[in-house]
Amino acid sequence: MWIYILAWFPMVAIAIANGVVRDGWYGRHMRELRAHQLSTLIGVILFGIYIGAVMRFRSPASDGQAVGIGMIWFMMTLLFEFGFGHYVAGHSWRRLRRDYNLKAGRVWPVILVWVAVAPYLFCRIG
Repeated sequence: MWIYILAWFPMVAIAIANGVVRDGWYGRHMRELRAHQLSTLIGVILFGIYIGAVMRFRSPASDGQAVGIGMIWFMMTLLFEFGFGHYVAGHSWRRLRRDYNLKAGRVWPVILVWVAVAPYLFCRIG
């Protein structure tokens, strides 16, 4: 299972690169909400490519293990989002929670769901 925990860390780099491109390029040419939504879609695609490669390289031993990997990645992502966002980036808890407001068009939870289910889905289709 440690290989999958270590495999989560490049997803941080993917997410940061995605945010840098959003803030430095297309986010300057559209409303912040649309940039957030586009960034989420791009994140789903990039994570899908990466997770698919990880699952092909090191296929989980069972469906249950794939579900466990997804749950671990979900928790690591959530903890990173709030821990790094608050304690390192200095964002308020309110600002961090804002990205979870689906009614306001904030679609960040889609990333969390994707990270949670993608290992299982790729394991099943792989």
